[in-house]
Amino acid sequence: MRQYPLGRMPHNGWSSMKRRQAGQRKLIAYLCHFRPEPEGGFTVTCPKLPPVVTYGETLEEAQANAREAIELCLEVMREDGQPIPPPDGNLASPIDQLVAVAAG
Repeated sequence: MRQYPLGRMPHNGWSSMKRRQAGQRKLIAYLCHFRPEPEGGFTVTCPKLPPVVTYGETLEEAQANAREAIELCLEVMREDGQPIPPPDGNLASPIDQLVAVAAG
């Protein structure tokens, strides 16, 4: 199973602290599954948010589309008064990611 972060982690704690001090909202993270498709690209699903299903031709596009789909899903859930599932972590949590290299 491949796990990819939805956003880029700051290189150090200062970037994160500056954003919070600037009044931006706290960032949270939901685990998404990025499934490579035989014809290319990635299909993305989010187990805690079943309505979230999206696609991107590149990993970066799939991540951006997943972020937008999650934000929209959470917005609709709030508007409808539905409970929001707890996040899987925050961006200060460690992230496991497979890194492909040439085999030989």
